[in-house]
Amino acid sequence: MALIISSSCFFLILVSVSSIYVHAYKNHTVGDSLGWYDNLQKPDLNYQKWAAANNFSLGDFLIFNTDTNHSVIQTYNVTTYKLCDYNNAVENDTIQWSDAEPSNTVPHDVSVAVPLLKEGITYFFSGDYDGEQCKNGQHFKINVTHGQGLPKTLDNSAAGPASSPQSGNGDDESIPDTIVPNANFNDPKPDDNDDIKPSGAVSFSVPHVQGNLIFILLGLVYLLWS
Repeated sequence: MALIISSSCFFLILVSVSSIYVHAYKNHTVGDSLGWYDNLQKPDLNYQKWAAANNFSLGDFLIFNTDTNHSVIQTYNVTTYKLCDYNNAVENDTIQWSDAEPSNTVPHDVSVAVPLLKEGITYFFSGDYDGEQCKNGQHFKINVTHGQGLPKTLDNSAAGPASSPQSGNGDDESIPDTIVPNANFNDPKPDDNDDIKPSGAVSFSVPHVQGNLIFILLGLVYLLWS
């Protein structure tokens, strides 16, 4: 009987530890190593196929690795998305996270971090050059699920891009600019139930409860087999 109780405890703690990893917030790098570009520049890109292979939840981030000739537009308006044009979009349903610079003959790299703050369908595209990049494959839609909800660091925060930091040495080729939303990422205050699984430019501290559970799990394994 004692063995059955120990095995049950072992199973419950294993499930608890596993759930922490399963429900962790994630950073999704759009296009993986290929980045955020149109098919004229990178013909093999298929962003909708990339999106279909991932699961997105509130509190996750999309990381767009691109350059200053490609923009990042987020919209909840399917008409805006299909037109590849945000000029007449309503302010509260479309956000321009970064814009392209057509007059810039020497583009430089940028990395744009976009938080997922609303459940349901949301659309992304590059909206400059009269929609040419969007019409040439630089667009996709995703379905954002509730997951574990927004962390307090993002809940009720104003969505919108912050100014990209300027490189101190002017070496744009080696150090990309990073554009992040208006939130306190320099000194994050993690909640007891919030943990981020880092896979990109933005990360959070992991709660101590995860380490405690692992130690308890190892102790039970020792007792079970001793």
